[in-house]
Amino acid sequence: MKRIIMITGGQRSGKSMYAEQLALSMSETPVYIATAHVWDEEFKQRILRHQERRGMAWSNIEEEKYLSRHNIYNKVAVIDCITLWCTNFFYNQHATTEQQPNVDEALEALKAEFDKFIAQEAVFIFVTNEIGSGGVSRNIVQRRFTDLEGWMNQYVASKADEVILMVSGIPVKIK
Repeated sequence: MKRIIMITGGQRSGKSMYAEQLALSMSETPVYIATAHVWDEEFKQRILRHQERRGMAWSNIEEEKYLSRHNIYNKVAVIDCITLWCTNFFYNQHATTEQQPNVDEALEALKAEFDKFIAQEAVFIFVTNEIGSGGVSRNIVQRRFTDLEGWMNQYVASKADEVILMVSGIPVKIK
């Protein structure tokens, strides 16, 4: 039953909605694992709207970093999203604002946690963003984060059975 599906694309491309529909086509009671850290009231309201949209069929888990803490054996799970999950590891790597985040350390920690999480039998539907498709930032921290997320996306895609690129709400199968 183990299967890894990655859904990627730009912001507002329909990734989450597609992932949710796909999960519901595979299970009447899917799991939604939210990796977001609640930064402010607007983001909290966005999360509540997403939860309302999904409805009661879903089991919701909020986990900012350690996905492997959760047993989803034989379940279908949407993990939304890799980008925010990377953010939680990236900014945890430094104690003060003077220190720059260490991309290599964050990437290794993410890969190890990913491998530990996917060791269980389940259907994993990972949602992510293609943030490297835009221009190159003038900010060094943003460039480093783009590197981290791009490399993590490549790692997940290499392990995935299927990769879907969302373009304007249209799924394009690329693997």
